[in-house]
Amino acid sequence: MTDTKGALQKRSMRIAGHRTSLALEAEFWSALEKIARDRSMTLPVLIASIDERRGKNTPEASLASAVRVFVLENRLS
Repeated sequence: MTDTKGALQKRSMRIAGHRTSLALEAEFWSALEKIARDRSMTLPVLIASIDERRGKNTPEASLASAVRVFVLENRLS
């Protein structure tokens, strides 16, 4: 059996009216899905809100980086 911890999983979705692909580790996808469920949001809606915040606060950061930071901030609280 191959250990896939830390392996990137790429998903495509439509956020804020455009298609985008996002590659994250499975552990981040799981945490992000839990946060979305806890907030009664769909995953694309949650990611769009993260992207909007990123555009305002840290436009130089990649979306994947912004999502990872968001997950860490929300898993610690």
